[in-house]
Amino acid sequence: MPLIFNVSYEWIPPFQLHSIYIINCSVGPAFPVWLQSQTELLYVTLRSTRISDSIPEEWLFNLSSKVERLDLSRNQIRGKLQSQLKFPNLYYMDLSRNQFEGPLPHFSSCATFLYLQKNSFSGPIPSNFGQLMPKLREMNLAENHLNGTIPSSLCDMQNLTTLSLRSNQFYGEFPEAWSVWHDIWVVDVADNNLSGNIPSSMGVPSSLVILKMNNNNFDGEIPIELKNATYLRSIDLGGNKLTGGVPSWIGSNFSVLSTLRLHSNFLSGHIPRHLCNLPYLHILDLGLNNLSGAIPKCLKNLTTLTFSPSDTYTLPEGLEVQTTVTAKGSELVYYKIALRWVYSIDLSSNNLEGEIPEEMTSLIALGTLNLSGNQLRGNTPSTIGNLRWLETLDLSHNRLSGQIPQSYSSLSLLAHVNLSFNNLAGRIPSGNQLQTLEDPSIYEGNPLLCGVPLTKCPGDETPPFPSSDAGNNKDEDDNIKFWLYVSITLGFITGFWGVCGTLIVKKSWRYAYFRFFDDMKDKVALAIALKVAKKIY
Repeated sequence: MPLIFNVSYEWIPPFQLHSIYIINCSVGPAFPVWLQSQTELLYVTLRSTRISDSIPEEWLFNLSSKVERLDLSRNQIRGKLQSQLKFPNLYYMDLSRNQFEGPLPHFSSCATFLYLQKNSFSGPIPSNFGQLMPKLREMNLAENHLNGTIPSSLCDMQNLTTLSLRSNQFYGEFPEAWSVWHDIWVVDVADNNLSGNIPSSMGVPSSLVILKMNNNNFDGEIPIELKNATYLRSIDLGGNKLTGGVPSWIGSNFSVLSTLRLHSNFLSGHIPRHLCNLPYLHILDLGLNNLSGAIPKCLKNLTTLTFSPSDTYTLPEGLEVQTTVTAKGSELVYYKIALRWVYSIDLSSNNLEGEIPEEMTSLIALGTLNLSGNQLRGNTPSTIGNLRWLETLDLSHNRLSGQIPQSYSSLSLLAHVNLSFNNLAGRIPSGNQLQTLEDPSIYEGNPLLCGVPLTKCPGDETPPFPSSDAGNNKDEDDNIKFWLYVSITLGFITGFWGVCGTLIVKKSWRYAYFRFFDDMKDKVALAIALKVAKKIY
């Protein structure tokens, strides 16, 4: 529960503040009068304060000429921002995660950090936006309702390090002149309607760390000039119309690459062996393309997938990096921090042939393995149980044959499995987590498979209800009881007649037996008489 700033709504403090810093403390829902009285503020931080009101225009107008840092993020503030507000001294503005609407206002020419993501701003980016704020270093306009083309004036912001326009409605081509951004770290224009070729100048800013252009309509080949951006850690070009092959130089130039996602394109050719030279790669997604050939055995060289999480690196404060991974039967979105703990290989829906390399089972940190929708054949590797952190395994719609290895039962963390539509045969292994995977559809299309949760295997005993086994068990119990009684009877007869029979037959033994008891009787009587006499005297 957040703290509550418990003062009267009408309270007007007898002082003027220059700085306010309130985080995770309930100030709203209404915009309080005490705050409206503060018109000399230079630094304002009201983050996660549960304000769901609109900003009073007079207060913001009075504030705009002085304020240098304004952070009203993670509230539910609504309304439009006045276009005449110039904010001449403002260098930092964070209005993200609110309900602002209307066109983008014209901000300060001194602005360096601008975070407006996750609002309802609409309309185009002003054509002179770059000239209005030439000093911008980080700009995040993601997840709004902006549209139109990306203005070429953005290239006037030569100090830009972060540009995020994700999840808007931009169309047209991406500006070719973006090579002026010599210090750019992040470019995220995912989930728009951009088209044309990816600019050949993309690789000129060698400082580029994250490139996300997924879910657009880009076509053509991946530009070779991109190989110059040797600091790239994440490439996501999935969900486009790219053609050609997976560039081999990706594995030769990007030694620190951790995420490579080219999902859902028209890429062809073989998976280049050079990808095996990426020691930090822990998300590899080449699914839904036209790739052919065998899965490279050298994938075992992806060091991060064998023992440890990827290294950490610092990202800009206002950037919300996210990547979509198909796992557990659905598409999951992982954000900045969680991405470090995602270990996934997705080669699904291609035309890959040959066997599943046994070498892949050395990738023991792997959490998701999706090889479905290919033409893989042969047996499932017997050492698949080595993948002890595996949560998602999809080998469906291939031509795999033979039995499911017994080590399959060692995958104790499995939450989603699909082995359907192959040529697997024999008994399904049981034990551990497999007991909770009782959906028969995960083994569908393998007519020679048997065992739980499918039909019983030949030779399995029929469970009792009320089956012949119950009768057999009852007969066995009756037999045991019968022979128990026979043994007791024979033992009694043998013991009784072994002693009494001998006394009846042998006269001398009989006399000696009774004489022994007479002597014992006399001795006992004498001992008792002596003890009594001692007590009396």
